[in-house]
Amino acid sequence: MRASILAALLLACLVGVVRAGEAPVLQTLDYANTRYSNLAQIDAGNVGRLKVAWTFSTGVLRGHEGAPIVVGHRMFVHTPFPNIVYALDLDHDGKILWRYAPRQDAGVIAVMCCDTVSRGLAYADGRLFLQQADTTVVALDPETGRVLWSVRNGDPGRGETNTATVLPVHGKLIVGLAGGEYGARCHVTAYDQASGQRLWRAYATGPDADMLVDPETTTELGRPIGRDSSLKSWEGDQWRTGGACSWGWFAYDPALNLVYYGTGNPSTWNPAQRPGDNRWAMSILARDADTGMARWVYQMTPHDQWDYDGVNEMILTAQVIGGRSREVLTHFDRNGFGYTLDRATGELLVAEKFDPSVNWASRIGMDPAAPDYGRPLVDKRYAPGEADEDETTKNICPGALGAKNQQPAAYSPKTRLFYVPTNHMCMDYEAFRVTYTPGQPYVGATLTLHPPEGTDRTGAFIAWDGAKGRIAWSIPEPFSVWSGALATAGNIVFYGTLEGYLKAVDARDGHELYRFKTPSGIVGNVTTYRHDGRQYVAVLSGIGGWAGIGLAAGLTDPADGSGAVGGYAALSQYTAPGGQLTVFALPDPAPAAAH
Repeated sequence: MRASILAALLLACLVGVVRAGEAPVLQTLDYANTRYSNLAQIDAGNVGRLKVAWTFSTGVLRGHEGAPIVVGHRMFVHTPFPNIVYALDLDHDGKILWRYAPRQDAGVIAVMCCDTVSRGLAYADGRLFLQQADTTVVALDPETGRVLWSVRNGDPGRGETNTATVLPVHGKLIVGLAGGEYGARCHVTAYDQASGQRLWRAYATGPDADMLVDPETTTELGRPIGRDSSLKSWEGDQWRTGGACSWGWFAYDPALNLVYYGTGNPSTWNPAQRPGDNRWAMSILARDADTGMARWVYQMTPHDQWDYDGVNEMILTAQVIGGRSREVLTHFDRNGFGYTLDRATGELLVAEKFDPSVNWASRIGMDPAAPDYGRPLVDKRYAPGEADEDETTKNICPGALGAKNQQPAAYSPKTRLFYVPTNHMCMDYEAFRVTYTPGQPYVGATLTLHPPEGTDRTGAFIAWDGAKGRIAWSIPEPFSVWSGALATAGNIVFYGTLEGYLKAVDARDGHELYRFKTPSGIVGNVTTYRHDGRQYVAVLSGIGGWAGIGLAAGLTDPADGSGAVGGYAALSQYTAPGGQLTVFALPDPAPAAAH
């Protein structure tokens, strides 16, 4: 009997070791954020035969961003607020095994910018993780849906909310925060995966100790940032309401043990009220995963005057640049420039426009010896800070929602190209004086969004050569492409459109191979998985996000949604709200003929 007990305990320990060593299951498919799958059963030659295998209604409206994740025979599907999680049995046609339906104060909806979206779940070491809209971070038992622990990461009463996924790494869970439109002072935090204990917290603005930076060893473009780097770049104590929130994506380099992410806009949007560079808003940061200390930082848009949040994903690849192989980070910023940096040092290697309409800056300084190294050369005609308050600056490109927003790009090591969903949208911008009140909007600008002059097209799906900093090919789209891309070993790239189409294109030249119209606009990220030896493709549809906020929230005033309601008014002719998961597969092979 004793031997049996010991054997059982030993087996349990071994199983625990195996589970602890499992690769995490992430929204971006890997730590490098490539959104690339090695699956190739579905390829460029047969993708045109895809059929719907099964569907699932989430029962929730609003924008369905993110994607389902698959662990073993279970699929986990999330929804926008109230952030319901479903566990579906893939062995039995998506039968519901359990559902987690958290109770959240509906008041959080009123302080969520740009729709009540969630970018989904992550799995690691036998636990399922999410951060809810009200900032509650939760660990769930994937077998039962039982809450293992939960902790509040912010205060919705002060405008702090969450829309982002989380990053599990080395027993820690890295989480961000939203709230820049409410004057939140934002941070990135690491929690213990097993207990929920807070391990470190790094603010984006303020004193060095709060930001977890070292004035001598934390660098920007190879130079120490120096003491009080943030405090010196704000007027008075404006850093306390400075925004700089990290509501986007995280990447991780195991060899360097560095976590990479971006920070968002400074608060308020009115640049006249916050003179200075406003560090470290609009920046890329590299932090030690264990301690949170910043290795390097790079500010892309000093003294942001356009709401060009820098939170889009960082994609980690190896590239040959200048005849030398480099381990790099590539980032497609809302400001319209595609950046490539050395991910160990933060050295800027490439910075080029990835949308031809970008006009707010002519270029980025690339001479390391020049005083403008790494800084944009701003065209004052398109800088709202050059105008008087209550005066409109017109035809700024891109608009505030960026040449690319949070919708993640993909990278294929086979073609060595990045596949980027983009917006082709400009704006008119009028700043006005605003006073900070906790929990109230702290925006200070009115926007009108519109296509560039001479076109009614507002989107494109592009292939980008990151080493050369140029577009390899481009697919014009009538609306912004708000869906995350997926590249596969089958030489296919998938993406969704706001009208609701799932599209598959050839990764080499972009010619269309397949399309299918789902019930609602797609702002989710296409994913793929294998089950019982068969490859599937899955995508959430459900119109929403900033581009689709008019339809998602029933808004009609063209100025609502920071101008998105007017900018995307025609979208109502093509789609309607409704949350659904659609799963695709190749048809079953025909049975052999009898002889």
